[in-house]
Formats: sequence, structure tokens, C-alpha cells
Amino acid sequence: MRTVGVFAVAMLAAVLLFNGAPVNAQNYPTAPVRLVVTTGAGGAPDVTARIVAEGLSKHWGQQVFVTNHPGAAGSIGMKVAGTSPPDGYTLLFALSSSFVALPEIAKDYPYDLVRDFVAIGFVCEQPMAIAVPTTLGINTLGELIEYTKKRPGEVNVAVLSRGGIPHLTSEWIKLAAGLEWTSINYPGTPAGLSDVMGGRVQVIMDGLPSLAGAINGGQLKLLAVGSQKRLPNRPDTPTISETLPGIPRALGFFALMGPPGTPEPIAKKVSEDLRTVLADPAMKKRFEDIASYINPMSPAELKQYIETEQTLWKPVIERISTFKAK
Repeated sequence: MRTVGVFAVAMLAAVLLFNGAPVNAQNYPTAPVRLVVTTGAGGAPDVTARIVAEGLSKHWGQQVFVTNHPGAAGSIGMKVAGTSPPDGYTLLFALSSSFVALPEIAKDYPYDLVRDFVAIGFVCEQPMAIAVPTTLGINTLGELIEYTKKRPGEVNVAVLSRGGIPHLTSEWIKLAAGLEWTSINYPGTPAGLSDVMGGRVQVIMDGLPSLAGAINGGQLKLLAVGSQKRLPNRPDTPTISETLPGIPRALGFFALMGPPGTPEPIAKKVSEDLRTVLADPAMKKRFEDIASYINPMSPAELKQYIETEQTLWKPVIERISTFKAK
């Protein structure tokens, strides 16, 4: 409780410090902008955030730089952003897990991301990808399920961060298929890939962008994706639901949020500029090339979307034994 109190005071102090300061959204930004990412470097969230940062940097003529703060299902990075001055010069690149998992696995956390942060805009969706080393000789999700059932307790799955969508996807497949495998949490995708390539871990789950290089290079075999339909640029890759109909989708998504107290004119300016950047055809293609799909939303639409995803994942989270033990 003491930690919660200290954090709440820090958030309030940041808001009060900025309260009453003049807001000039027309000239914003006049200095570099920090984009806080709640996972380590090299993973799908980091890759996506850096693309957004590059686009905003060009649009604004000001540097937008990414800082990584992994751990605790995103709560560490959220604290960094949440206690920053609400002046538009620190923004949170919020992950789906922070909306979906954190409220369920850390019920005593001092704030709610939707309630306390200022919604700016939706960035994109990314289907989860399930892959194995090509040396394993497995070519489908069904084959992986059979392989695992013959080796109960022996198969390990590399996932990005406890409580992240890759972790939840691994646990959902485990429950749906009746498997005995272990999710191994890594602070970043490169570390997980290293163990997979080294034969210490048999499976990896993450957003497709962070695995695309190894898949395209032939080191990994892509078994399935978490989209509702097969991807246009990977039509031969089945969806998870084709093998496990009880899992309709497994998508990561990203949204820009401002610290509590961010002035409405600043939030509106960033939101409009973000939509302009994402509407550029070259940017759209760049996202689609890494299996990321832009879906412009108003703050109200974003809230409704988040509520739908929370409804989808809540019963899964409630069934995960590692969360029950906490």
C-alpha cells in the first residue's frame, strides 16, 4: 500500500506542477518527445514504436525517441510515463497487455490506464505468431500439439514478458489443447530467439514483426497466426482458430496515451498528427509488410475496442494458474 501511495502522490504532483501552465498546441512540439515503451528492445512493440517515432519525427521536424522500460506486465513503463509532466513531451506507447492483463493480475495497481491516462489514438493491430526452429521438423500447429502431448512437461515456449499477449496466447493454447508445456518469460525477443536457435527452447510466440526476419531467413518455421482470417501477405499460413476453434483471435494492439493531466489541446494535436502520419500510403505499406494493420479510431471507439478485448481475455486470465498463485 505504501508503494501505491507514493506513486499516487507522484502522479498528482506531476499534474499539479503542470496545472495552470500555458498550453500552446499550435507550435507543439518545440523540443524532442519521448515515447515510452513497456517492453525491451527488439520485440514487436519496440519495432512498431520506432516506426511511429520515425514518422512523427519527420512530420514534426522534432526528434521522437524511444526509451524501453520492460517488466511487470508493463507497469514499470507505465509508472515512468504516468509520473512524467503532462506536457506532451512524454507519451506512452501502450500495449494491449497493459489494458487487458494488468487490471486482472495486479488489482492493487494504483491507477487504471483507460481511466487515468489521456487517450490519444490507436496505432495498429498485430496478430500473434507461433514459430519453431526449422530443425525441429514440425510444420503445423497440429503437429506441434501432437509433439507436445508425447512429451508432457518437456516443451518450453519463449514469450515476451509475463502477462503479455504472447504469454497469454501460449497459456490459452495450452488450456485449449490440453497441453503440458511451460511458458518462459523473456524481457525482449532477441533473448528468446537466442534460446530457440540454441535448442534450449522449442517454441516462440510473439508479434509477427519481431519474428519475420528469422522466418524469412529460414531459421524459424511459422506454424500459425492469431488473426481472424489468413493474412494477405502470408496466405499459406493458417490461423490458430483453424486448428483450435475455441481461440477466435489472438491480437496485440498498440495505442498512444498521454500522462494523466495532459491538456486536451495537446492530446488533440498529437491525435490528429498521428492519424496524418498513419494515413500516408508508404507508412501503411510499411506496417502491412510486417503484418501490422492500421485501424484509425476516435478515443470513444478506442475505449469500446479495449472493452471488447478485455471481455475476450478475462476468462483466459482467470484460468491461468501462475496468476492465481500471485
